[in-house]
Amino acid sequence: MKLEELNIKYLLLSPEERIRELYKDFDKVLFTSSFGTTAAYLLHLFHKVNPNETIYFLDTTYHFNETIEYKETLTRLLNLNVVDVKPEDWKNNFTQKDKTWNTDPDLCCSINKVEPIDKIKVNYDVWVSGLMSAQSVHRQNLKVFEQKDDIIKFYPLIDQNEANAKDHMKANALPQHPLLSQGYSSVGCFHCTVAGKGRSGRWVNKSKTECGLHL
Repeated sequence: MKLEELNIKYLLLSPEERIRELYKDFDKVLFTSSFGTTAAYLLHLFHKVNPNETIYFLDTTYHFNETIEYKETLTRLLNLNVVDVKPEDWKNNFTQKDKTWNTDPDLCCSINKVEPIDKIKVNYDVWVSGLMSAQSVHRQNLKVFEQKDDIIKFYPLIDQNEANAKDHMKANALPQHPLLSQGYSSVGCFHCTVAGKGRSGRWVNKSKTECGLHL
């Protein structure tokens, strides 16, 4: 099925229905989660549809302790199968010593986020992400499916927003990210994230708005 046909078909479906259809249209599904402030929404939907799905967690070594705790909490609660994906040690060590996030944040993200995912995504046909169109200007124009390099990206929550995520989490008694109550609407690496509404706390005073995984 062509990308345009997939988008027409899936646009009319709910997020959960989209996930169910995904397993009919694709065999090799890559699901990554940052265990951020809205992550429980998508994790819970996948848990309902396919509780055995592997969730890849990109361990940059720069996560807030609260994010790691949240990951552990949701893993236990939903009995998730989580696999950590890490950058190469020597490259990661370089960014630590160099503090690359200050001088070249794009390079830091490339080393600690993009390269590790690039190594595993070659084994899959479609890559699941919890992006929502309301989160940023770049994301406003995304559809349910898009072609990114040699893989198809799948955004089952693209027409949802943070209010939808909050309502779903409340209705299903899912815990919220610990930093949400401290004013962090979006959570990334600790040295590039401050409290703020939406994604305003990410890469403050820098032209950067995305880590590179979704561009």
